[in-house]
Amino acid sequence: MTATIKRQSPTSKADFDLPSKTKVQKDRAKRIYDALEKCYPDAHCELDYTNPHELLIATILSAQTTDVNVNKATPKLFAAFKTPEDYAATTPENIEPFVRSLGFFRNKAEAVQSSMSAIANNFDSKVPQTMDELLTLRGVARKTANVVLGNAFNVNVGVVVDTHVLRLSKRFALTKHEDVKKIELDLMALFARPNWTMLSHLLIWHGRRACKARSALCAEDALCKKYCSNAKN
Repeated sequence: MTATIKRQSPTSKADFDLPSKTKVQKDRAKRIYDALEKCYPDAHCELDYTNPHELLIATILSAQTTDVNVNKATPKLFAAFKTPEDYAATTPENIEPFVRSLGFFRNKAEAVQSSMSAIANNFDSKVPQTMDELLTLRGVARKTANVVLGNAFNVNVGVVVDTHVLRLSKRFALTKHEDVKKIELDLMALFARPNWTMLSHLLIWHGRRACKARSALCAEDALCKKYCSNAKN
C-alpha cells in the first residue's frame, strides 16, 4: 500500500493527502517540467475566452470534442449571450443552435443554461472561486473546475488530467495508475503546487505536438527519447 502524508506547508501541498514521493522522483519530475517549459514557453489554455464565465462555458462544451471545435462554436454563442443573466433568461433550446456542431449538444446546452442560471441566481453572477462551489454546477466535474480555477483565477487546487495528461503521465513514468483521480494525486505530489496549472498545459501541448496517441514521435523528439518509457534509444 502506498504511504500517504498530510501536507501542511501553505506554500506547497497544503490541505492535501498525497502519496509520498522520494527526492529522486521529485527531482526527475522537475527536470521533465523544466524541459517541457523550455520546449513550450508559450503554453497556455487553448480555449478562447475573455472572462471566467466564458471559460467555464467553453470548458463544459469541450467534453468529448476538441478545443478547435469549441473555438469555432463559441464566438456566436458569446455574442448572443453576454452575461450569466442572459443564459438564465433563455432556454436550453435557444442555446442548442449555437452548439449543434459539438457532440452531445443537447446535454451541453442544458448544462450551460443550468450552470449559468445557478451563477446568476446563487453567486451574484460571479463564477465561484472554490472547488466545492464549482462542483455544485451542472456539467462541472473536477477537471472542469481545475481548468477554471487555474486559468481564470490562478488558484491551484489540482492538476487537469485529460486524455493527453493521462497518456504522458504514464509514458513519462510519473504514475502507474489508470484511475484519473490517482493520477492527479501522483502529479500533485511530484510537482510544486504553483506549477500545477501550467503542468497540464505543458503536457497537453507536448501530447498534441509530439507524444500523440497515434504516430508518436518517440524516436525523433529529444525530450521523449530522454524521458519516455516507450522510447527506443
